[in-house]
Amino acid sequence: MAKAIMIQGAGSNVGKSMVVAGLARAYLRRGLSVAPFKPQNMSNNAAVTIDGGEIGRAQALQARAAGLEPVVDMNPVLLKPESDVGAQVILQGQRWGTLKARDYAKVKHQLLGPAVESFQRLAAGRDLVIVEGAGSPAEVNLRQGDIANMGFAEAAGVPVVLVGDIDRGGVIAQVVGTQVILPDDDRKRICAFAINKFRGDPSLFDEGLLAITAATGWPSLGVIPWFADAWRLPAEDVMDIASTKGGRIKIAVPRLSRIANFDDLDPLAAELDISVEIIEQGRPLPGNADLVLIPGTKSTIADLAYFRAQGWDTDLHAHIRRGGHVLGICGGYQMLGTSIDDPDGIEGPPTQVAGLGYLDIATQMKPEKRLARSKATYLPTGDVVSGYEIHIGQTTGPDCSHPWLDLDGRAEGAMARGGQIKGCYLHGLFSSDAFRRSYLAELGAPVATSTYDETVEATLDALADHLEAHMDLDLLLQLAGDV
Repeated sequence: MAKAIMIQGAGSNVGKSMVVAGLARAYLRRGLSVAPFKPQNMSNNAAVTIDGGEIGRAQALQARAAGLEPVVDMNPVLLKPESDVGAQVILQGQRWGTLKARDYAKVKHQLLGPAVESFQRLAAGRDLVIVEGAGSPAEVNLRQGDIANMGFAEAAGVPVVLVGDIDRGGVIAQVVGTQVILPDDDRKRICAFAINKFRGDPSLFDEGLLAITAATGWPSLGVIPWFADAWRLPAEDVMDIASTKGGRIKIAVPRLSRIANFDDLDPLAAELDISVEIIEQGRPLPGNADLVLIPGTKSTIADLAYFRAQGWDTDLHAHIRRGGHVLGICGGYQMLGTSIDDPDGIEGPPTQVAGLGYLDIATQMKPEKRLARSKATYLPTGDVVSGYEIHIGQTTGPDCSHPWLDLDGRAEGAMARGGQIKGCYLHGLFSSDAFRRSYLAELGAPVATSTYDETVEATLDALADHLEAHMDLDLLLQLAGDV
């Protein structure tokens, strides 16, 4: 029989995802069969699974930490925001509908059953399932119909560990206040707590631990110091991407309002001679950038309007005139064309808009979404590229006769001005070391020697070591419940 434990946060962004990844790797190294699970995630940074669906990228990293290929059951409900008030709902890897937040609140209880089913399938034959909550259970206004935190824990019979974030301050109030506000049944489900992101000597918080235990009755699993190498792991949020400042090659990335699948940036940010700069709203694209990389987006037409509203279209024109390179990936690729046509109103009201016009291509939105893990060849050098596709829309036009990738035997991408401007649908391509080196060499970067996958694996091992040193993993395993 499998055991399970759920990691919930005393607030948002307390580091739950990283803790789960570290625990998965630590227990894997102890010889256990481990799987990660998150009943509901909200993210436009998705991963394509081996069984042909999509889940949150954080769960894909956790799967990697557990030595598994990602599958849709690891994240059965994925919410992909399309606007400030609405999101696409992905259920067990496939599109279920698009709903406004208020409407989703009315129907989310319908998704609890499928979430529990996914959990049970995942648990079958495993030693341990580590479940990650979302946000905080203290948001009691969301408790009715909840599937992300205590609602799921109750339905699946999983005990809970509460994690507080000391870096933001007031961690004693975070943890104790959560106990105070929870209803009795939910309160009783919490079996322990831990404190994350401590800077300095953890022993300085010994009295704080005693105070929390005295107030709640919960045992402490430990104080987890700040993990300085977290930036070496794929970022869950685009603002978590960190790179070397002052690198010889500067890559500017406009932060689109609905930016999606930006994992293309992580391997670039890890290169010592590369500076990846995320350009926020209201800031111009820097005049000294070597490459402007326009990333993916959940809503191409809306983000194209946003791009223009920031004046980035003018900046991009000047960048190209100076000889700077441009790369558009997925939605960014569509934006670089001459037009985007959405006759069926997939992204909003039916419309056709002019693109930026740097590639002689046109895109028509189609309801069918392409989800695929793919291998390609970089045509200029023959380097093998691994990545994935996750997009709607079909792109055609004269510049498609100038592809720069061979994707599973078909031409992919388009380029113009002798390769100065490129676009494609393939995400994750910079994780392939040989291609990344070839592409950066074209920008004038020194030959890179880093191996991205090895760096990620070494960092996961270091994270596991970190948790082994600072958490009581024996007690945590004892507290896990049979499911």
